Amino acid sequence: MRAALRRTTVVPQVAAVLVVLLLLLVIVRLPWAGDLGMHAATVERLRHDLVDPGNPLVDADTPSPYYSPWMLVLGCVARVTGFSVFVVLRVGAVVGLGLLVSGVWRYVRTLSTHRAAPALAVLCLVFLWGTSLFAWSGFLGLNSLALTVSYPSVFALGLAFHFWARLAGAVRSASGAGAVADWGTWLGLGVLWAVILLCHQFSGVVASLGGLATVVAARVGRGVWLRLGGGLVVGVVVLWGWPYYDFFALFGAGGDLEPVHRGLYRDLVGRYWLVLLGVAALGVRWWRDRWDPLVLFFVLGVVVVGVGWVSGHYSWGRALPAVLIPAQVAAAVGVVEGRRVWRGVGAGALAGALAVGAWTQVGTVGYVVPRGVLPGVVAEKYRAPWVGYHWVTPWVKYGDVVMARTFPARQIPAYGAYTVAPGYPDFFLPDEGRREAAVRRYFAEGTSGGVRRGIVEAYRVRWVVDRGAVRRDAGLRVVTWGPGGQVLYEVVR
Repeated sequence: MRAALRRTTVVPQVAAVLVVLLLLLVIVRLPWAGDLGMHAATVERLRHDLVDPGNPLVDADTPSPYYSPWMLVLGCVARVTGFSVFVVLRVGAVVGLGLLVSGVWRYVRTLSTHRAAPALAVLCLVFLWGTSLFAWSGFLGLNSLALTVSYPSVFALGLAFHFWARLAGAVRSASGAGAVADWGTWLGLGVLWAVILLCHQFSGVVASLGGLATVVAARVGRGVWLRLGGGLVVGVVVLWGWPYYDFFALFGAGGDLEPVHRGLYRDLVGRYWLVLLGVAALGVRWWRDRWDPLVLFFVLGVVVVGVGWVSGHYSWGRALPAVLIPAQVAAAVGVVEGRRVWRGVGAGALAGALAVGAWTQVGTVGYVVPRGVLPGVVAEKYRAPWVGYHWVTPWVKYGDVVMARTFPARQIPAYGAYTVAPGYPDFFLPDEGRREAAVRRYFAEGTSGGVRRGIVEAYRVRWVVDRGAVRRDAGLRVVTWGPGGQVLYEVVR
C-alpha cells in the first residue's frame, strides 16, 4: 500500500520536474513566434527612454498598453546591465516560469493537502487539452507555453495563481474561527490585482473571474466585503494612475480586436476535448458542494466566453483559460482526493488523457533537440519557429524607419528599428489606418515612382524589406539578401 502511495506521489512530481526542465531548456533557445517582436521592441524602447518611450513599433509619440509594470522592470534591467533584449527576455522568462509553477503549487494547496496534487495540476495544465495543436498567449498548453514563456501573459498568470492562493487564504480565515485578515492584506491584494491587469489585460480578466469565484464560494460576511471593497478601490486607483497608458480607454478597443480573435472559437472540440475529463470532475465537485470555487470559476468563464461567441465580441474568447484552468485543476485534485473505489479508474483515465495530450504536443521537444535527431514520427509534429531579421542589423540601426509588409513588421522592431505601419492592431495610434494604406499603396503594382517617393519622404523611410524579384524602383539600392528570397534595400535620396 505504501509503495503504491509513493508511486502516486513520486511519478507526477518527477514528470512535472521534467516538464519544467524542458521549458528551461526552451528558454535557452527562445524560439521566435507570435508577439515576441512586440515585447522585444517594448523592452528596447524602455532601455533607451524610461520616461517617454513612444510607440514601440512606429515612429510616433503615442502611449501603448505594452508598457506594463513588468516590461518597465525588464527595461530597467536592460538599461542597467547592457544585456541584449533577447537575454533580458530570457531572464524574464525564467522569472515568469518560476512564478507560474510556484503559483500553481500555492493555489492547488488551498484545494488539496495531497502531496501529489500540485505536480499533477501542472501536468494537467500543460497536457490536458485536445488533439489539435493550439498556441496563443495566455493559454498554458505545453506548445503554447514554450512559444510564449517570455511574454507578459505568463508572468501575469503566475501572479494570478498567487493572487488566488492569497485571496483563498484571506477569505478562509474570515469564514472560520480566525479573525478577518487585516486591511493591509486586502489592500495589497488590490494592488496585485491591478498589476496583473496592467501586465496582461486578458489574463487580468481571468484573474478577476477566479478571484470573484473564490470570494463568492466562501460566502463571507460584511467585514470581508468591506475590506474587499477597499482593495478594489486601491486597485482602481493604481489602474487610473499608471502613467504609460490609459487603462480604461482599452474598453473602447473591442472593435479592432474582434477579427483577430475570431479564430479562438474555431475547432473547440479538437483543441479541448480532453478537458471534458476535468468537466466531469467539476460535476462531482458541484454535486458535493454547490458553492465550490472551481465550479463557480468554470461557470463564470463559460458565461463570458459564451456571451462573446453569441454577441460577436470574439476578443472575449481570451477568457477561455477561465474555463480550462478550473477544469484542469479539478481533474488533478479529483484523482488524488476522490473516493478509493473511483481513484484507480480516475487515475487510469487521467493518465491516458495526459499521454494523448503529451503526444499531441511532443513536437515541442524540437525546440530543444535538433530536428535531425528526432524520430520521424516526432519530427513530423515539430513546427519550426520564425527565423528573425538579425540579418539586417549590420545596416539598419536603432530608430531607422523600414518599409515592410505585415509579417516582417512584426519582427523588425525587435532590433530597434521602426516600421511604417505596425504589425499588430494599435488602438492608441490615431493614424494607423493611413499608415496601413500607405504600405499597401507602396507595394501595389502600378503605383508610380512619384507616389512611392512621397510615401518614403512622408514617413522618413531609410530602408525597404521585400520578398521576391529584385525591385527596380528608382531610388532603391540592393544592400543584402536574407532568408526566403528577402531583400534589404537602402533608400537613396
